[in-house]
Amino acid sequence: MARPHAASIVEDAWHRRLDAVLRGRGWGTRVVAHTGYGSEEFARVMGRVLLTRRPEVEASADASAAPAQLRCAEDERRGWRAFITAPAMDVPVTVTIGAKTIHTRSDRSGYIDVRVKGHGLEPGWHEARVSALGAEEVGAAVVVVSSTQTVGLISDIDDTVISTSLPRPMIAAWNTFVKNENARHVVPGMATMYRTLLEDHPGAPMVYLSTGAWNTAPTLTRFLRRHGYPAGPLLLTDWGPTNTGWFRSGQDHKRSCLHRLANEFPSIRWVLIGDDGQHDPRIYGEFAEQRPDRVAAVAIRELTPSEQVLSHGIPVSLEEFEPMRERHEVPVLRAGDGYGLLPQVEHVLEVLGEAEAGTGSGSGS
Repeated sequence: MARPHAASIVEDAWHRRLDAVLRGRGWGTRVVAHTGYGSEEFARVMGRVLLTRRPEVEASADASAAPAQLRCAEDERRGWRAFITAPAMDVPVTVTIGAKTIHTRSDRSGYIDVRVKGHGLEPGWHEARVSALGAEEVGAAVVVVSSTQTVGLISDIDDTVISTSLPRPMIAAWNTFVKNENARHVVPGMATMYRTLLEDHPGAPMVYLSTGAWNTAPTLTRFLRRHGYPAGPLLLTDWGPTNTGWFRSGQDHKRSCLHRLANEFPSIRWVLIGDDGQHDPRIYGEFAEQRPDRVAAVAIRELTPSEQVLSHGIPVSLEEFEPMRERHEVPVLRAGDGYGLLPQVEHVLEVLGEAEAGTGSGSGS
């Protein structure tokens, strides 16, 4: 096995030292659970084990039943607080969902990401129970998708549902670390579009895919809930060092997640939703070329000229999307907000549904 990169060696040494110091001061462990997903065959349960000075009132990032006054108090936290965490490495963890219980351990950054087979659950929302050595058991929401489902939504977050003016570094840092989360702006019509599409296709999964750090999951969950976005798993990443380099590749993270979802849900054709301020058109375009049978449409929210300037310094998009139209038949839809994208997506899904219905009736005749 190849020797780990120097970055991961340094980080692991720092985490071990921090773990020893904090535990020596009486700190214990707690589990933060993230929303998971699955099918009738498997469930993916995610979370993180952290060191904490005192028991937390809200152990789960997705605990929607917290008292209103507590949620209001938490909403006043500035973004930088989410990044001040101490991971608990290599802690024994037990995950129970449905009829299955498995045992695992937190990884080098405290994360838990397990795939549980044979849970025996019907499609719909369920709760997994996650416990770690020395920590209270918490619940993790998991959505189980029917094997007959044919439509799903995958949405970017930054500048697609939340206006953050990424990736310009100084503005991104200001929005992430300094601004109060209530000061972030919602992109018009996107929540309405997602709710409408899910009403038209009951049971369709809603997945939020971003290059953002897992530390921001509680903040993003509260923002999405507050502004009426449908519940769904967040697929984020760890910004820290890896075994191969100093930083993870956000683009590679998105690519691998897209392919994983395509493999896990072979009956679903996804609507891929993003914006033209970063790399979404290119990443989605590459995926649509490689897996056209798994993509129903690509929906791109067009940034305004001023947003484009904030994003990368010029008033027009850097992404050239037209060549994708010539190479395959996946529809590419564009509009400035969710209100403009909604009728286009509805039309594409209606045509797709009619085509599938025609194919089904033809094969049965």
